Amino acid sequence: MPRGGRIPLRERVYHALRRDLAAGAFVPTDRLGEERLAESYGVSRTPVREALVRLQADGLVERHADGLYPYRPRLDELDHLYELRIVLEARGIQRMHADARPGHDLASIRAELDIWRALRDNPPEPGPALAADEQFHTALLAAAGNAALADALAAVHIRVRPVRTLDVPTPDRIATMTAEHIAIAEQLLSGDTTTALHTLTTHIDTSRAHVLARAQHAMALTKLARAVRD
Repeated sequence: MPRGGRIPLRERVYHALRRDLAAGAFVPTDRLGEERLAESYGVSRTPVREALVRLQADGLVERHADGLYPYRPRLDELDHLYELRIVLEARGIQRMHADARPGHDLASIRAELDIWRALRDNPPEPGPALAADEQFHTALLAAAGNAALADALAAVHIRVRPVRTLDVPTPDRIATMTAEHIAIAEQLLSGDTTTALHTLTTHIDTSRAHVLARAQHAMALTKLARAVRD
């Protein structure tokens, strides 16, 4: 941070772009043109170009033959990322089960349970629902007392998020997700880790199926658009 607390323009653009990419503000099939982005952020092309270089190094932007695009996992990679999610989150529950580790933060699980009980009566919109879903899973894993596990899950969320934002959940799916979150939290708090692990893995597998289907659909549309353009 420079003296006086002023953040360089290139840093502001980088963080703004990173935030918007992570939030799914850009459709994965839209090219990230420097001129359009510069106009959107009210800056010249230079800080945009510098930000895109850094974001490509971060893995949030990828280069195609015709330019830069938001990162979008491939189908096999998506499947592997969801498998990693299960490994990470299952390990959190296993840590809770093993000797009732004193480092496990049950208070944070109770706080998440309160949040989702409130959301059961006032369902969120799809965008906030996805953000709350990530928060729930990260909070549960962080409660296991191993920050490295929670950090790894946060990295998985970032890489899957570009596709998840294309998969707009219906009200019924949001209601199901809410009920499953409540069940997982209640099972953990009651000490029924075996049932909680089963509910959790089923919950993640369902999400994986929806996201993979949406990714396949997006890939088909991209191929069609390129065929029409060519």
